Amino acid sequence: MSEFWIYFQIGLKHVLDINAYDHVLFLIALAIPYSFYDWKQIVLLVTVFTIGHTMALMLSVFEIVIIKVNLIELLIPITILMTALFNLFTAGKSNKKSSINFVFFITLFFGIIHGLGFSNYFKSILGGSASAKLVPLSEFALGIEAAQIVVVFMVLLFSYIVQTVFRFAKRDWTLVMSAFVIGVVVPMIIASEIWNK
Repeated sequence: MSEFWIYFQIGLKHVLDINAYDHVLFLIALAIPYSFYDWKQIVLLVTVFTIGHTMALMLSVFEIVIIKVNLIELLIPITILMTALFNLFTAGKSNKKSSINFVFFITLFFGIIHGLGFSNYFKSILGGSASAKLVPLSEFALGIEAAQIVVVFMVLLFSYIVQTVFRFAKRDWTLVMSAFVIGVVVPMIIASEIWNK
């Protein structure tokens, strides 16, 4: 049981680490167009992201996929930027249901990219045979999922307060928060080490 908590807590800390806020930024960008009424869709999106993240870790741990760290560190903020830009262009539009399959696919793909970003560290803490790595991966994935649901709940709660107490229109809130995410993530892209090569 204690081993379960070790990897579960690593998953929690991976998402909630204040020094590695890119994961939280992505979750903010993912959640802001939604409300509590859409809780099934947003939980499904979070789970799809976790699946992608876990798939990437499996591919990396078993050395099926090996990608340069600098490239992944550039791609992660780009996924956040693309999510925020998607929100800007679709804010206030009623065709959310028609684009949900597209959003699920993109979220899965972005989960894979984010998982590859964490794979080197995760490989360094795992030992043993291939089959021995599956249980810790599952425990880690559960920690990721739990932390993501907490973050999304906080975003939805904050959105609800802003829209009901301060009478912010949902469209305006989506635009403002997406612009905020873009403002944070663009310097991350510019500061990427890949440009110095």
